Amino acid sequence: MNIIFLGAPGSGKGTQAQMLSEELAIPQISTGNALRKEVEEQSEIGKLAKSFMDSGDLVPDEVVVNIIKVRIIQDDCQKGFILDGFPRNISQAKTLDAMLESLDKEINKVFNFDVDEDILVKRITGRYTCKKCNTPYNRFFKHPLKEGVCDNCQGEEFSNRVDDNEETLRSRLKVYNDLSKDLIDHYERNNLLITIKAVKNPPLIFEELLKAVNN
Repeated sequence: MNIIFLGAPGSGKGTQAQMLSEELAIPQISTGNALRKEVEEQSEIGKLAKSFMDSGDLVPDEVVVNIIKVRIIQDDCQKGFILDGFPRNISQAKTLDAMLESLDKEINKVFNFDVDEDILVKRITGRYTCKKCNTPYNRFFKHPLKEGVCDNCQGEEFSNRVDDNEETLRSRLKVYNDLSKDLIDHYERNNLLITIKAVKNPPLIFEELLKAVNN
């Protein structure tokens, strides 16, 4: 089964992709990771991608899709794969469709993890981690049992990412929503889209996801 996971920053799609990857024994493919691997290995397509990156340009859709092609023709993808957060726009979706058709493959299901914007903002702006062991917390949803002391290692120092502020996040969400509208319509027209309301606890969301996968 070949699957796409869509969702805004903070929607939890990466966590669900990892869980489903383990359940189905198919790889979770992050385009960022695949791109970095090709660059590190200095493959021909990696060198091409790096030439764009070094000049400060975005890596063209065709190059990114070809990097995905290199990944999905590997043996561990024969039973399927999960594309985590790709495509990001309608242009990438059409390029991906053409590439898969050339391999006699197709996408079977597209899951869109839907979360209200205000909840996404709290999930991301509220997150912080223990400096010692990286245990994650959230000032809105998940506090340490003892205030100021990590549950896991009893560390007392915490940190948060400087870009996890509301203004930056709402700007990122606007860009995501603007780009994803046509993308979601595309997969809906092709009867591939399944929307998951991703506001429950991860195990409950995963239970709903599994039912949809097996349906």
